[in-house]
Parts: sequence; C-alpha cells; structure tokens
Amino acid sequence: MPSPGRNPVGGAGAGCGRSGRAGDDRARHALRRRAAAGTIGDVTPPFRPTPRFPGAAPARPPGPPWPVPRPAPPAATRRGPLRRTAVPLALLGGAACVFGYVAAVDPNSPGHYPLCPLRYYTGLYCPGCGGLRSAYAVAHGHIGTALGCNAVAVAGYLAFAAFWALWFTRAALGRPFAPALRPAHRVLALALLAAFTIVRNLPFGAALAP
Repeated sequence: MPSPGRNPVGGAGAGCGRSGRAGDDRARHALRRRAAAGTIGDVTPPFRPTPRFPGAAPARPPGPPWPVPRPAPPAATRRGPLRRTAVPLALLGGAACVFGYVAAVDPNSPGHYPLCPLRYYTGLYCPGCGGLRSAYAVAHGHIGTALGCNAVAVAGYLAFAAFWALWFTRAALGRPFAPALRPAHRVLALALLAAFTIVRNLPFGAALAP
C-alpha cells in the first residue's frame, strides 16, 4: 500500500512533467545548434543569430543568401576595340584626305577653289577667309604663316586634334564620350569669333587679315 501522505497519481504526473521538460530542453538545444549551423529550413537563412555558447560558428553579416547578379556592361564595352574606334578613325581619315588635297593643290594660286561670297561682293573678310591658306601652311609645317592667314582656323585645328585624341582614347577603353558645351561657352565662342571678324576688317587689325 502507498504510504500515507503520498499521491501515487501525483508522483507519476510529476515524473512525466520532469521528463517532458527535459525533452523540451533537448529540443531547444537542438534548435539552437541547427540555428547556429544555419541548417534550419530548406535554404540558409540570410542572417545567422549570434551563438550563446562557445564553439559555435561565428555570426554571418546580413545579406542575401544567393549571389547578386552583376549589371550587364554597356553595349560600347561589349564591342571589340576596332568596332569601338571605327567612327573616330573614319573621321580622322576624312580630315586627312581634306588636308592632303589642300596640301597638294595650293590655294594661293587662283582658280582652284571658289571665292568667298562676302569678300567678293563687299570686300570684307569673313571669319573663314584665309582658312584654306592656313591649312596649306599647316600641312607644310609653316605655323607662323598659318597664323597670319587665319589664327582662328589654326586654333580650330588644335581643338579638333585634342577633341579627337580624347574621343579615340575613351572609345578604345570602352568608356562613353558625350561632350556638351554649356550655353556660356557657346556665347563666349560666338563673341570671340565676332570680335575676330570685326578686328581683322579694321585698319589696326591688318595683321589678322590674310
């Protein structure tokens, strides 16, 4: 017989309670180990919780569990160097043909090139008067003569050379090239061109006339 003061049912229930709590503790420890190893669920969680017991794997910084695809490179970089530089090389070839023709056919001899309409009807020099003679002088290496024929044209040749070199370099490297002049720069260029035209038609500006 059970001793007085003890409940057999209560004793059995207490034993079941202790075994149940032990099972819950084991389950919680198992979940903690799986969480530390990152094996809970079908995929690795994006962030591994910081372990609370020694010997566990270190926490991983937050981030997507899958590799992030890199953006596709621009179309200009997918083409080969020869295709990227085709347009600058074509422009350079055209300019070389023009300079070669002017170098072979002397514009100082009359009858080879058409006359300037402004010079023919009014006797005034336009901004481009002397440009062919300056190109002829540049082609033959006479920079001083070219400046005397048309200084603005020589400046334009230098600007074109710098523009082409920058364009060709960026195209060869696969980098975009989209130059744009600000409105202030355009106004300044037009003002300088107008001043050059006016001064070369005045008596004290005879050095700028061809």
